[in-house]
Amino acid sequence: MFRAVDALLEEVAQDELPPPDERRRLREAAGLSQEQIAKALKSRRETIGNWESGATEPRPPKRAAYARLLEGLAARFPAPAPAVQEVFTGRIPAPAAGRPRPEAQKATKRPAVATAGDGRFENGPLAVVDVDDDGRVVAYCVGGLVLDVPAKSIPALVDWTLTEARLGQARLHRHGKDADPVLVLTASALERYGLPAELSPEERRAGRLAAGHKVLKQIAKAGQQLTQRGFGAWARVYREPEGSRRRCVQLCVPAWGALPVDEWDDKSNPLLPTMHAADLARFLGTYAERVMTPRGTTAVTGLELMTALRPPTRAQKDEATGEFRQAFNDDALTGLYDVVECEVPDEHPLLEGRYERHHQRTPAEMLMEEPYNWCRPLTDAECMQPYLVAIDVNMAFAAAANGLTVGLNGPTHVKNPAFDPALPGSWLVDLSHVDLSRVEAGGRRIDAGLLPSPFTPTGEHPAGPAWYATPTVAYAVELGFDVAPVEAYVRTRTGRYLDPWYKRLRDAYVETMADLGVTTAMSGSEFLDAMARSKDVDPALSLVLKAIKATAKGGIGKLRQRNRGQVPYYEPWPALERRTWRPDIRAAVLSTVRVSMHRKMLKTAAVAGVYPVAIGTDALVYPSPGPSPLDFLPHTPEGKPAPGTFRLGVSPGMVKHQGTQTVLWAEQQFEEHGDVFNIANLIKTDQSAGEGE
Repeated sequence: MFRAVDALLEEVAQDELPPPDERRRLREAAGLSQEQIAKALKSRRETIGNWESGATEPRPPKRAAYARLLEGLAARFPAPAPAVQEVFTGRIPAPAAGRPRPEAQKATKRPAVATAGDGRFENGPLAVVDVDDDGRVVAYCVGGLVLDVPAKSIPALVDWTLTEARLGQARLHRHGKDADPVLVLTASALERYGLPAELSPEERRAGRLAAGHKVLKQIAKAGQQLTQRGFGAWARVYREPEGSRRRCVQLCVPAWGALPVDEWDDKSNPLLPTMHAADLARFLGTYAERVMTPRGTTAVTGLELMTALRPPTRAQKDEATGEFRQAFNDDALTGLYDVVECEVPDEHPLLEGRYERHHQRTPAEMLMEEPYNWCRPLTDAECMQPYLVAIDVNMAFAAAANGLTVGLNGPTHVKNPAFDPALPGSWLVDLSHVDLSRVEAGGRRIDAGLLPSPFTPTGEHPAGPAWYATPTVAYAVELGFDVAPVEAYVRTRTGRYLDPWYKRLRDAYVETMADLGVTTAMSGSEFLDAMARSKDVDPALSLVLKAIKATAKGGIGKLRQRNRGQVPYYEPWPALERRTWRPDIRAAVLSTVRVSMHRKMLKTAAVAGVYPVAIGTDALVYPSPGPSPLDFLPHTPEGKPAPGTFRLGVSPGMVKHQGTQTVLWAEQQFEEHGDVFNIANLIKTDQSAGEGE
């Protein structure tokens, strides 16, 4: 009886909460940190920050406990007389001028907190530096906080950030490093600090300010340093470390191209150029709290996230001397290893003298694990269907990394090996004997002519021996066929290196989708309705979502970053010096993307007799009697998705509606462009279909 009464009281407590700015005020008045509250509520610090900024609202059962805490704090720390101050909620677009500003605070007036870790980064991971209507330089931080910036020059701004601003982000792994604070400089801040509104053509080509610029002289005179990349769109300015404490500030200059539209913005309706500084702080701050503090492009950040979650080294105490020395972590990429000829791109120094310049390597010479780019003509029966419906795999590259075993050491060359699916690597094997028409799934014989081959990105049947990553060969074995590799390069020390990377991005994606009104508990029809509404909920969060997806895809791509004109052909380029330059891991991920899609295509064909007509990376196009994915995706008699088939939902690996066109439209495209035209790419990029990965 008493438990039932307590439950009713909790329901009452869930009805109303103080506004977000009051929640933060109560916490700070009590001298509590977000970390302490998160620990008490068994939540994450980032979640508490979102509640205090209004980005998200607490849900049961934590909502009741949070309400009870706030009620107790309100009794002890009543609100002062109201002051004229606005806390920015970050809804965009906002008017570019004339917007009221909150009263700026001095960074040193922030209340102290219980732990040193929180105190160092109390004001969040980053700030947007702007000049307000009164000519004051202010820094907009996460959660609506605005700090007064006394610095009169870039070196003074760096010193203020390092000594007073309390900006930065705690390490994501106990053996990792804290993230450097990021300052985003608006156009007005560039003018105030003597920086150009845009780089000259020569500077754009070089990616940095020209030598001799007065700001560069100021930095040198102040005893600060820049990295070898100089002062560009993403610049690092640092002082010599104090012991083991790193002292570095990263400057982000959107006006110089730091936030390219294809990664961070809406290409059809760019928002960042006119976004208010407070909204920009909320946008980038939300990304930083859910993913990590941005380090450059989303691709660069995606790669850095891998290292932040799996740091290569740690400090280990020597029992004999008592001193600490560097040790390697078993679950990380810890060194540079020999590369394999079949795994490297054409411009790699290893290939100099092996082939003629720009020789088109064959599958027997090069590992060609790439996503699908495949399209076929429609059958007569498919032409009788009225619609073509495109579905898109959520976070396909991240989902493929989940649970994937990769090599953590260098390659071992083996001749005529027995295939071992537990050994990641590259295998030279002939899969031309694999006949999909012999495959049965669920008792139904598959029409192999209507499916792409799982072994090539073009969907064509392999013609002879070729190099494949382990997941591709393992799939041939799974289908019931014998394999006899001629040779292989395998890695004997293995691990699920990408698991924490996947989980971090998955949580960021799912949490942001929930903020947009799309949750994991929805049925197929509820999910489709929520997805249609989500586009208009919050433009800033939609940009966060896009950046999360670009981080996942770009991070995998960076594992085999190419030269792209940095240095002459066959000369080493900087990326080759990274521990994370691992084309074999990228190949394994892309192999898994393709194989996972084929496995579900096969099951869908077996259950419902429907086949895709086109695939573009992670988007599939199916003929359909209706305009919705629910019109062709197979379901059980109970209305649930058929096991093993594509399933609508928000989680990575599930699918969403990407767009719909008519069969008549497709026939017109084929007439205009020919049968080699991939209609999946056009349906995927249709504005009515939304953004793909």
